Amino acid sequence: MEALLCRKLGDPTVSVEDENSPIIISKNHPIPQLDSPTSVRVRIKATSLNFANYLQILGKYQEKPHLPFIPGSDFSGIVDSVGSNVTNFRVGDPVCSFAALGSYAQYLVVDQTQLFRVPEGCDLVAAGALAVAFGTSHVGLVHRAQLKSGQVLLVLGAAGGVGLAAVQIGKACGAIVIAVARGAEKVQLLKSMGVDHVVDLGNENVTESVKEFLKVKRLKGIDVLYDPVGGKLMKESLRLLKWGANILIIGFASGEIPVIPANIALVKNWTVHGLYWGSYKIHRPAVLEDSLKELLSWLAKGLISVHISHSYGLSEANLAFTAIRDRKAIGKVMIVFDEKITRSKL
Repeated sequence: MEALLCRKLGDPTVSVEDENSPIIISKNHPIPQLDSPTSVRVRIKATSLNFANYLQILGKYQEKPHLPFIPGSDFSGIVDSVGSNVTNFRVGDPVCSFAALGSYAQYLVVDQTQLFRVPEGCDLVAAGALAVAFGTSHVGLVHRAQLKSGQVLLVLGAAGGVGLAAVQIGKACGAIVIAVARGAEKVQLLKSMGVDHVVDLGNENVTESVKEFLKVKRLKGIDVLYDPVGGKLMKESLRLLKWGANILIIGFASGEIPVIPANIALVKNWTVHGLYWGSYKIHRPAVLEDSLKELLSWLAKGLISVHISHSYGLSEANLAFTAIRDRKAIGKVMIVFDEKITRSKL
């Protein structure tokens, strides 16, 4: 089978044909075999690229697997083979899930308890982008911050993978959603999704724009701050939070880790949530299971949708990582197997 191998740490945007590239395409990698009576082999249809995957190959992620390894986490596909004791799935079933590693390959073996059936009518490629981005936002907003109808949600980096997911989940929960992004194309997409107010960082000041919106709507402040960006933008956004607000720390795409003043958090009774979604698989796996089941239900009902701005074949993985690095993506970047690829220009 074909598989993308990370053979050393480095910049994955370098062409896979370059001898200095940390990633190579293995054309004859062994097809993984069923390793237990309850294991299932999936032929991968689509797998998404997340910022965490990019950081992992750079060697800057909190989890550092032994070299060489096949990167990749969330995926979708068709059941190819099942163990003798598998009762939940049959060959040919459409499924999706996530793994610690290994989805940047044509086949992946997982236990049946880790798989989710893709509901009828759902796009299989879209399902391959659901677990990490939408899962992170769903667990953060619904499980941790307990976002309620009528509350005000501020989403930073709102046109990225997790940001766009947070916007949609916020609307599904009945929240008043304020989104922060940069550029006319991103702003237009967010408005088309029913966002209540969009701040374009290219020509607007976040504090001034949001304060004016809150004033017009007679709202007291932000109830939940969703932040995958960090840096200066996060510091500025703290001024907009109301008493008792929830802060969700998702990541630091800006490259700068901000400091939240403990004295202000005390006086204003803020709750700060650090959210490392992947660790739930170890400590609270039932939360992830319930979350993904609800997201698949929402996807089937049309309450959420997956916006894919870039799709690539496995041999073009470096271009996919470039889209992630250069903030070209609006929503998700995907690697898709077994079909002609139509991709956006970088």
